[in-house]
Amino acid sequence: MTQTFTLGRAIRLTLLSLGALIFLAPYIFMISTAGKGQSEIFTSSLSLIPTQFFYLENFAKAFGRVSMGTLLWNGVVVCGLIFVFQVVIAIPCAYAMAKLKFGAARLLMALVMLGLLVPIHATSLPLYVAFDSAALLNSYTALVAPFSISVFAIFLFLQFFRAMPDDLIHAARLDGMSELGIVMRVIVPNAWPAITAFAIFSVVAHWNDLYWPLIVVSNQAYATPPLGLLFFRAAEAGDDYGALMAATLIITLPLVAAFLLAQKRFVEGITMTGLKG
Repeated sequence: MTQTFTLGRAIRLTLLSLGALIFLAPYIFMISTAGKGQSEIFTSSLSLIPTQFFYLENFAKAFGRVSMGTLLWNGVVVCGLIFVFQVVIAIPCAYAMAKLKFGAARLLMALVMLGLLVPIHATSLPLYVAFDSAALLNSYTALVAPFSISVFAIFLFLQFFRAMPDDLIHAARLDGMSELGIVMRVIVPNAWPAITAFAIFSVVAHWNDLYWPLIVVSNQAYATPPLGLLFFRAAEAGDDYGALMAATLIITLPLVAAFLLAQKRFVEGITMTGLKG
């Protein structure tokens, strides 16, 4: 039995390692290309280790051709504002649907599920017309407002709050807490795993979003990181893929660092949202 268990574990580890390698291959190739010169990139032979290291030159080009600091700052501001608005709106909504009894609960749940099926592409044209009419294009408002309400966040927190014991809520009410006080002093402190898990989903989705910024932003001062890569290509980058990969590496590193720091909470939050009280 020991040999069978060891063989099965070895097979699982092999499959997991192979899957991880497949997913990491583009990132490994990006790191490799960021350190190569033009002549080496376009050779017929494939080598992950550069024969000559051009990391400093390529990163210098990445910072020099576009305002990389502005792109990263815009990404932080837009993702941060979107996340804050989403959490502030979603937590009370999810709490009401999970712990309060009212007649429209089933209808609201149906609307949440319906909202999960509507992509931003379906509403992009009327949203663009509305922001254009309000003279809000090329602004943080245009980048943040359409995503300030997240039905996915409501659904995620709803599943998490259902797993919370009702006795905890009843005890808080007996102590004289209002419903808002319960949300702020009982629900939120116990919901950090779910909040962290949603933060990863939200930040990754909106940091990498190119579709909506490409529609509402034409001024580089408000460009988000993915849109900045397009401006990077337009800034006489041409086929300088070494510098382009260096710029891409700079943009993706914050996401990788954030996920590694929040990995434990992320796994805990996803696991706990699958429980039912």
